[in-house]
Amino acid sequence: MGLFDRFARRSGKGRGAKEGSTEQYLAAWTVARIGVEAYVEPKTTVTPVTVVLVANDGEWTRRAVDERNLRKLGPNLKIPVYDVRKTRYPQRMRDYDARQRILKRRAEGK
Repeated sequence: MGLFDRFARRSGKGRGAKEGSTEQYLAAWTVARIGVEAYVEPKTTVTPVTVVLVANDGEWTRRAVDERNLRKLGPNLKIPVYDVRKTRYPQRMRDYDARQRILKRRAEGK
């Protein structure tokens, strides 16, 4: 093993598996919840393009997605897709986070 072997490009095989697992996760998350909508977050200097799935009750999850597969996301998952820069995050997402903080404090006994 050479000094720079760890930085060498890997074959596309492992990369495809990772993308497949993200797609599978998003599909499973969508099927398990009601009223899911997708909010696409733009690429920044720190993070890649990400998608936030928000359920009807405000529960949410965030995952990095491949820009090439982004157009297929809505039709594949059968959910609406919004640009977060235009629509902003839904209020129910913030309400869900607030409820979770309250439940966490109660569980801690504060």
